[in-house]
Amino acid sequence: MDGLLLRLLINAAALLAAVWLVPGIEFAGIFDGSPFAPRVALNLLLTALIFGLVNATIRPILKGLTCALTVLTLGLFVFVINALMLLLTAWIAGQFELGLQVNGFGPALLGAIVTTIVSLVLNVVISD
Repeated sequence: MDGLLLRLLINAAALLAAVWLVPGIEFAGIFDGSPFAPRVALNLLLTALIFGLVNATIRPILKGLTCALTVLTLGLFVFVINALMLLLTAWIAGQFELGLQVNGFGPALLGAIVTTIVSLVLNVVISD
């Protein structure tokens, strides 16, 4: 259970870094001048949960289907898959009005790179 909570917090931190660093990725109530409320924190955690579920269920299927393309591009196509996962997360979060917006594929690709790097660094630093 502690591992799941840790993954959730790492996903939340990665999404927060993408919102902070990438123009075109926005989260209502964060970095927009409005007071940070507990509701915004809950929405961020719920969005991180959606992000984790999308990455755990749909991403492996896409990686399997695009294995040849990933090999052909020397692994760079994985960033495209990650961008699609971020766009899907934003769409699902939008259905629940959680506040995440990704304005196009370009910001999604940059956001995917940021979330990958932040997740990698936090996993290395925090790992047992």
